[in-house]
Amino acid sequence: MIKEINLDGIYLPPLLGYLAGTAVLWYVLRYLLNRLGVYRFVWHPPLFNTALYVMLLSAFVAATL
Repeated sequence: MIKEINLDGIYLPPLLGYLAGTAVLWYVLRYLLNRLGVYRFVWHPPLFNTALYVMLLSAFVAATL
């Protein structure tokens, strides 16, 4: 488990690293889902994207514990 991220003497919380790592995976997954046409079947795309991000973040944090 990561304690803190040291960025030139500025200590950042580990959640910031998790958020950044999840954002990269989320953008790739959104691109793939858009190319496959999944969003045609989604009722509310912004809500779907938010839920997808939260699920990915939860899985990423749980995997690092």
